[in-house]
Amino acid sequence: MNEIDALVRPNILALSPYSTARDDFKGQAEVFIDANESPFPNGWNRYPDPRQKALKARIAQIKGVSADRIFVGNGSDEAIDVLMRVFCTPGRDGIVSIAPSYGMYRVAADINDLPLKEVQLGEGFSLEPEKLLAACDGHTKLLFLCSPNNPSGNAFPTGELLRIAEAFRGITVVDEAYIDFSSQPSLLPQLDAHPRLVVLQTLSKARGLAALRVGLAFASPRIIELMSRVKYPYNINAAAQKLAMEALEEPIEAHVATILAQRDRLMQELPRFPFVKKIWPSDANFLLVEVADADATYEHLTRDGIIVRNRNRVTGCRGCLRITVGLPEENDRLLASLTKL
Repeated sequence: MNEIDALVRPNILALSPYSTARDDFKGQAEVFIDANESPFPNGWNRYPDPRQKALKARIAQIKGVSADRIFVGNGSDEAIDVLMRVFCTPGRDGIVSIAPSYGMYRVAADINDLPLKEVQLGEGFSLEPEKLLAACDGHTKLLFLCSPNNPSGNAFPTGELLRIAEAFRGITVVDEAYIDFSSQPSLLPQLDAHPRLVVLQTLSKARGLAALRVGLAFASPRIIELMSRVKYPYNINAAAQKLAMEALEEPIEAHVATILAQRDRLMQELPRFPFVKKIWPSDANFLLVEVADADATYEHLTRDGIIVRNRNRVTGCRGCLRITVGLPEENDRLLASLTKL
């Protein structure tokens, strides 16, 4: 048994996944009378490709990885949940993550009845590899690292991430949802050298497809095959696949450049307000801002029709608001509203 299979739940290794007649068909189909669909064509009467072959092929070209290393999920949240279901036996296995970080790691762990240990980041939201590894034991199957991290905004050094992935004997999951805004490189080129590494990305952020719910996981072909066994057959609908394919042909560089320029603008202008105590450096499309009274500032902004994220009650983020970088006119409204405080 290889090192990946040794980590998998026995029932998943033995699982015979649901398959369709079209999965087994090798020729060029002309008549579709296998799936009890409506035969009346309206553009949507046929089930979508359960393997998302065309979408994966295009993503493979863009990302420089082979298609058999790509899992497409209903948002990154599906990939997170599927990884837990593949590798962690409820009531027995556990998970470790950094904190503060993306809240869905804990929600998914709770849903799957899996204990999750959170290891607080160090000073300045720094990564502390030895503390993380010390929190892992013989039952720890997954370790989640969000980089750039949400809500702190900072990206962790590549060397530290790879050192953890090498030392941890389970599956290291690096969530790169915000990588397009970061000065740090993606870990995708490291997949060959680290077979227990999973990299998450998304089309929701820089690609602007949040409404379509298209998340990506990149890993060894064996991990992707195991994840594909567990997912629901038609997890990505035909409209999402079609619109994602179209969007992938559109360049994102200008949008990313605008967001980075506006991020720099907010970094310069927000400290002029006397109630702004600190702005944390960001490699993402948002800023974590410490203010004198986070609750009052949040309520003031909501009354002006502006929604930000109040992180005041998150351990390590006392007094902080998370502010997404908007369009120039949206940032104008934010700054104008803050002048009234």
